[in-house]
Amino acid sequence: MTDPSPLFSLPQQTEHCPLCQQPLQIRSGKNGAFLGCTGYPSCHYIKALHQHETSVVKVLEQEHCPECSSALAVKNGRYGMFIGCTNYPACHFIVHEEPVTTEQSNVSCPKCQQGSLTERLSKFGKTFWGCDRYPQCKFIVNDQPVVGICQYCAFPLLLQKKSGQVCASKACQQKQTAPDPSLD
Repeated sequence: MTDPSPLFSLPQQTEHCPLCQQPLQIRSGKNGAFLGCTGYPSCHYIKALHQHETSVVKVLEQEHCPECSSALAVKNGRYGMFIGCTNYPACHFIVHEEPVTTEQSNVSCPKCQQGSLTERLSKFGKTFWGCDRYPQCKFIVNDQPVVGICQYCAFPLLLQKKSGQVCASKACQQKQTAPDPSLD
């Protein structure tokens, strides 16, 4: 019943570091497993354990590449789905998303009183409104700004929430009882 062989055996790595000729070993990092030099910290050589390959999900026969006239395909790559040329690596054409244009609003920034609040998109895909003078002014709000004055603290900006208009001041945040007459 007692078998001295290990339950899971990993194949031995026979690759050597191109910088210092010491053997490479599998290491674990925040982005997953990789091959690292056993001479670390004097040698900092690393190599990806798994190459990120692109796989074709579906070929779009009716769509043609504007650069080489080959068919385009929906592909799944390292950073997700994209549309690219089937003639890769000879042709590097990739369909890029249309850039999202930020709308300039007529709401002035209450912090610096020089810029205006523009609609932006965070790196997580959420919409927020920030001063167009960033990085000089770092005022941002997560809800849609509305021109108006708070009835309680006289802050010059209101936010439109599902429950109604609320003061944009972090110290106040009082719900406004009646619509502001200056909006008309």
